[in-house]
Amino acid sequence: MARWEPGARERLVVAAVDLFTEQGYDATTVAQIAERAGVTKSTFFRHFPDKRELLVAGQETLSQLLAEGIAEAPADASPLEAVAAGLERASSAMGPMSREIAPRLKAAVAASAELQERDALKSVSLAAAMTNALVARGVPDPTAALAGELGVLAFKRGYAQWSESERDGKDELAEYTLAALNELRTASASLG
Repeated sequence: MARWEPGARERLVVAAVDLFTEQGYDATTVAQIAERAGVTKSTFFRHFPDKRELLVAGQETLSQLLAEGIAEAPADASPLEAVAAGLERASSAMGPMSREIAPRLKAAVAASAELQERDALKSVSLAAAMTNALVARGVPDPTAALAGELGVLAFKRGYAQWSESERDGKDELAEYTLAALNELRTASASLG
């Protein structure tokens, strides 16, 4: 295999998720992941600092897309309308591979306390990215923080529903994340 063959990062993620599902996170080594992906260990470490980071591949890009969508929302958009713009932008980055590995990824995270911890940190990071983008728009901090947290919940709920739905390839993640945000907006209004 060529040293710099395209798609190595994606192959590493799929290989890791498959191995974590088959034999558990703790029993899986970086060498096994690299071998399954058809790359060397050094190629693995060019893409990821350790095996735990495989499951949050793309987190920085996702945070950036959320923030960009919020920043580019119309000036008169409410905080949740700006979050919706961020969710639309971020959802566009999630393609067939994300949907394909989602059930296996969910199982791997559920089976490992370390991966659950990393997943929780990812949620905190995504909420911070949205909160900061909203604050930069002039939204007061408490409102921005609440809207950011609702955005994370909407993304997670929408992603779960999208990944569990029929895989005919016609529906987009944005439909699910925006529907989840609307449900959460309605639910929060009923809190009184």
